[in-house]
Amino acid sequence: MTELLLIRHGQTAGNLRRAYIGRTDEPLCPQGEQTLRENLAAGRYPQADILFCSPLLRCRQTAAIIYPKLAPLVIDDFRECDFGAFEQKNYQDLSGNAAYQAWIANGGEIAFPGGESRAEFAARSRRGFESAMELILRETPARAALVVHGGTIMALLAAYTGGEYYDFMTENGGGWRVSPDAELWRQKRLPEPKQLF
Repeated sequence: MTELLLIRHGQTAGNLRRAYIGRTDEPLCPQGEQTLRENLAAGRYPQADILFCSPLLRCRQTAAIIYPKLAPLVIDDFRECDFGAFEQKNYQDLSGNAAYQAWIANGGEIAFPGGESRAEFAARSRRGFESAMELILRETPARAALVVHGGTIMALLAAYTGGEYYDFMTENGGGWRVSPDAELWRQKRLPEPKQLF
């Protein structure tokens, strides 16, 4: 089957502040663009035959840098989690916030106030991935790239490999490669992924 590359978008200003950036449609920052170009020049991103990405600007810009010759197929369900009231805030901003403390105490499982729960976000991510896989199975490209968000990658790899959500934390511009097995995918499973670099 097709090899899959799951790549997290480059850094944004919000990422540099370690803020929760979900629905905010911010662009890559100059440092983020530079790092992507350095990784590309170092040959860290394998070529792909088909490209999927989140509709958010940071993913579309990343896709254009890494795969300038491919027109991305945008999948709305690949949007990052909606962080609700925590959007654009970082740990320091939320220190002492009772809702934030409750979210942490629950292991991040309850819904963000005014946003999504991890379960809702994961279900949406899986829906997007399975629609991408339908196309991949029809077209059978040698390699498919998904340029998405860190949360999307964690949700997908945890769901389909049986690993833990935080096992798949991914730096900006980093990613994973996985080679689906036809029999495993019939069970909606993926083999263990390997980091790109």
